[in-house]
Amino acid sequence: MELSSHTHNFSVLSVSKTIENGNGRRRARMVVKMAASTSDMAAAFEEGKLERPKWSGQTPLSRLVGALIAFKPLSSVLKLGARQVLIRTAEKGNIPWREMTKEILESDVYKELEGIQNPSLVYPDYYLNPFHAYDEGNLSWLAAAEAEAATMSMVRRAIPNASTVDEANQVVRGNWLQAIEQHHLQYSGTTMIRDILDIGCSVGVSTRFLADKFPSANVTGLDLSPHFLSVAQFKEKKIGPRKNPIKWMHANAEDTGFPPQSFDLVSVSYVFHECPERAIVNILKEAFGLLRPGGTIVVSDQSPKSKILQEMSPVLFTLLKSTEPFLDEYHLTDLEGRMEEAGFIKVQTGLTDPRHRTLTATVPC
Repeated sequence: MELSSHTHNFSVLSVSKTIENGNGRRRARMVVKMAASTSDMAAAFEEGKLERPKWSGQTPLSRLVGALIAFKPLSSVLKLGARQVLIRTAEKGNIPWREMTKEILESDVYKELEGIQNPSLVYPDYYLNPFHAYDEGNLSWLAAAEAEAATMSMVRRAIPNASTVDEANQVVRGNWLQAIEQHHLQYSGTTMIRDILDIGCSVGVSTRFLADKFPSANVTGLDLSPHFLSVAQFKEKKIGPRKNPIKWMHANAEDTGFPPQSFDLVSVSYVFHECPERAIVNILKEAFGLLRPGGTIVVSDQSPKSKILQEMSPVLFTLLKSTEPFLDEYHLTDLEGRMEEAGFIKVQTGLTDPRHRTLTATVPC
């Protein structure tokens, strides 16, 4: 398997660690740091000195920020401020946020909803919370219309020295794809990647990267938001036909309805920071059951050990937490430990860009 044109050559630094968990058991864990060979990029992405930022978890600073956010009049102001910061930051980075949003909202995307939506789906309680400064969370057309611009902005923030979004994606998505490839080749035996499930696929950005990387595989994007899936399908139709068309599924990742051992690769990108720990545990258990022996799971999300996140300014981390109701719970979750408890082996984790970690693991053969 070769990396697509979306990637550079990467140097990989691997460091073994032995970590003691809460039960006193010691488990070996591999920490992998990847660096792009592109000029102006760091040789390796830097971890901070803490296990997690001081503004997360149960620290005094975190409780103070939580109390401010809980005050509803101030919370509304913070959410509005967070939204404006996102839009301004994106447009300063040459991401036409408003134009992209208008194009979707004034399109025929609404026609996709009827064929996508599962009307019998019962949404989990946590999903009905406001997210990302949207009162309806992800269950709105505005959130769906702005999702791709927000994703592009996230990538630019992760690699601030990149001159374009494409260049930033060469690092962010390139390292992610390389982590998947290396782990699967090393631990899956002779298992080919024939079937891929992208959990929490949003408007299909990560799904399309997976489909481009593994063009012979059958790829399914799954999400709880029918609005996001409608945009994903609408955009995919505009791109044109594939040899293996992407399938879109409106379902709960905690109970997908797929038969056991249906996939060789399950991806969960930038999802878990929006979930309470109970949902994270359930999704990992579901993913384990959906993977064939030798199958690979890959999880990408914020890294609590990122030096950049640990040194974020008080204004920015307050705005961030005002739009992410489960961020503290995510930072307190021992994600590697939860993966092992679900049955995964060969758990590896490390920074794949300055802000995000990628975790890979295997289902025993």
